[in-house]
Amino acid sequence: MKTLNQAILTALYYQTPQSIAELSHAIGKSVPNITRSVQELLEDDLINSEGFAPSTGGRRAIHYSLNIKALPTILAIAIDQYNTRISLMDLSNQMIKELKQEPINLHDSEDALERILTSVDSFLGDQNKKNILAVGISMPGFVDSEKGINSSYSATDPLYNIKIAIEAHIQIPTYIENDSTAIAIAEHQFGKAKKCNNALVINLNWGVGLGMILEGKLFKGHSGYAGEFSHIPLSSQNKLCSCGKRGCLEVEASLLAALGYAKEQIENGQISQLTANYGQEGRLSIDQLISAALNGDQVAIESFAKIGYMLGKGIATLIHIINPEKVIISGKGSEIGQILLPQIQASMLEFSIQRLSKDTNIEISTLHNAQIIGTASIAVSSSNWKVLHKKQTETN
Repeated sequence: MKTLNQAILTALYYQTPQSIAELSHAIGKSVPNITRSVQELLEDDLINSEGFAPSTGGRRAIHYSLNIKALPTILAIAIDQYNTRISLMDLSNQMIKELKQEPINLHDSEDALERILTSVDSFLGDQNKKNILAVGISMPGFVDSEKGINSSYSATDPLYNIKIAIEAHIQIPTYIENDSTAIAIAEHQFGKAKKCNNALVINLNWGVGLGMILEGKLFKGHSGYAGEFSHIPLSSQNKLCSCGKRGCLEVEASLLAALGYAKEQIENGQISQLTANYGQEGRLSIDQLISAALNGDQVAIESFAKIGYMLGKGIATLIHIINPEKVIISGKGSEIGQILLPQIQASMLEFSIQRLSKDTNIEISTLHNAQIIGTASIAVSSSNWKVLHKKQTETN
């Protein structure tokens, strides 16, 4: 359990600056107790006084913020099905070492864990690990953050216990969460869902993940696995989904589906900027497809428009159930939001009851590296801040 000092530091990470009254409200502790802890943190040089807040007519309060230079860093490991990204973040969510991306395929789980560990070692080669407060991991699958496991894999699979493996390997407290949940946390705390009580955050990537903010809180469901949007049976195609079933939304609404459609069109002789690349390499990358779409290529645009329409059909279903204030498209797919948005809106008009959908705003995330930020947030909120105790002991 966090001490009051630790709770204040965490609160200032999520919202800075804050006054003593605001911290008291956020943490649920009395003003005298908050005042005492704030004074201790000032004496330890862990927070800064930002001076008086702007006048609102009464006595002006003093605002406080984190002293970023005196505080430790966070190692964020953001994993998807085909890529692993590693970043070192300070507590203002700024990268203090350039993000490293490795093409690691999770389908080869025996090799994947070893490659992730090797990448982490390489990334940390020039860093002092004593300055790292905690490690956050986010990845697809049925992640149980309490137990620290990913039960999408069998208990004998190396990726089942990836959190334990990384923690043992680098000897730093490590925490794990589902990738779409991490993105929802980032959007709720720092992005389009900030100050929004009811929002659905869609992680459009190789699948179609979902994080839900309901009544101002992250909703994970009874078993912690709520949000499997990808596997709602809305597709009329007979194509097999990654989950082993047919009819899942994922087979028509994911970035993987867009790539498949583009390849099919090129193979059928459609003219495209991508034809030469596909002919030479025998494959297309999602970055190539996004770049072509933003450059006006019709095959690429149609590929994304096609998944946008199916995505809108899925969103209409969610609106009928949840009636949210906002639906936010985040993840990799947010990069082509200007193409997706008209298709989503057209589909919603077709498939939703107007009385329900008219008050729901569909927005495209502007939060860069949302999964990385959400992954760092998980580490900050879960950490018991033991590194600070060590630093203070060494100083004293």
